[in-house]
Amino acid sequence: MKKSLEPVPFLTSLFDAAVAAAQPEKGIAKFLPEKPKGRVIVIGAGKGSAQMGRAFERAWMATHGEAVQGVIVTRYGYACECEYLEILEAAHPVPDEAGQVGAKRLLEAVSGLTEDDLVVALISGGGSALLPCPPDGLTLADEIAVNEALLASGAPISAMNTIRKHVSNIKGGRLAAAAYPAKVLSLLVSDIPGDHAQYIASGPTVADEGSREDALAIIGQYDMQLPKAVMAHIQSSHADAPRPDDQRLERAEHHIIASAAKSLEAAQVLAEAQGIETFILSDAIEGEAREAARTQAAIAKEILHRDRPFKKPVLLLSGGETTVTLKGNGKGGRNTEFLLSFATEISGEKGIHLLSADTDGIDGSENNAGAFVSGETALQMRASGVDPVAYLQNNDAYTAFDKIGALFIPGPTGTNVNDFRALLITG
Repeated sequence: MKKSLEPVPFLTSLFDAAVAAAQPEKGIAKFLPEKPKGRVIVIGAGKGSAQMGRAFERAWMATHGEAVQGVIVTRYGYACECEYLEILEAAHPVPDEAGQVGAKRLLEAVSGLTEDDLVVALISGGGSALLPCPPDGLTLADEIAVNEALLASGAPISAMNTIRKHVSNIKGGRLAAAAYPAKVLSLLVSDIPGDHAQYIASGPTVADEGSREDALAIIGQYDMQLPKAVMAHIQSSHADAPRPDDQRLERAEHHIIASAAKSLEAAQVLAEAQGIETFILSDAIEGEAREAARTQAAIAKEILHRDRPFKKPVLLLSGGETTVTLKGNGKGGRNTEFLLSFATEISGEKGIHLLSADTDGIDGSENNAGAFVSGETALQMRASGVDPVAYLQNNDAYTAFDKIGALFIPGPTGTNVNDFRALLITG
């Protein structure tokens, strides 16, 4: 390991490498389809979908010499300039009317197509909230209430998206079904632990393998309080999504072009090039953020004091999506919650440094992707009048880190492969 290594710039460089590995250009070029006999319609949704659209239209023009047409919905502030595609913005993580308009535009874009036409769907994480499309008998307010209950429940993303797919006219393969008989090619940037395509943005173009009974079981397991109209809908056959053997999905295929695993591997290569032994713990860590943090803090202290299970200096990388069960009224997201819990566990320890950040550049609803932590963090907070334990209990991690200037604010990155954690133990 280089003696001049500075933890914060080093950890930042690893994040940058992870994000660079998740940019869509290479993946889109690899899976660029052949030109069809008919039309090419490009649709998309997600926090990285605008950048995917720009990459696709450039690749298509370079290969086939033609412009493409279509519409993409992304989060406010996440748009980029495209030459041919129309980019719409909507709210995330709580849906709004602009998202409802965007969902309607996507459905209109794929209507009336023939078997000679090709629909290219560019989907990344965040598409669930960006495409509210309540079924008959429900309203946007109902879908907002569902999203708010899900975000507060502590349920993993796959469970949340199982419910979302059964309260929608566009998710759970319904967008692909609307495009029938056209061929549908979905190119996906995965923010789902395990890269299960049906859960990415609640799978608007991927067949649903779950059921409304599964959704009801999850609602009961997490004691979610949903509007009566929503519960009545999920309990009815109207909530059923297209199954994998549905004829309307027989010409639909998908490919994952970026994932947490590839991003972690890119960060590993960079770290080891600087002489730091690096291990990837997992790209699919889930569970309550503060509890997952305690586990990683215990591992870090074991390495620091006993050189086991790894000898220091060492870097541990991990990804996935933890969850936060809201009990307070503070500000923050799952990464800052993880970090604040971690900080309380390693308070006063020397030689432990951690960056945890969302690869889309935004942790929760604030302006930061995450924050930096060391053994000094909790001590600095207390010196600034912040009780880290009290702030953790109030789910107010953002404020705690903001008060000591430890937030990590890279801005929107143009991709989304979920959380990135780099834990450096030097001793």
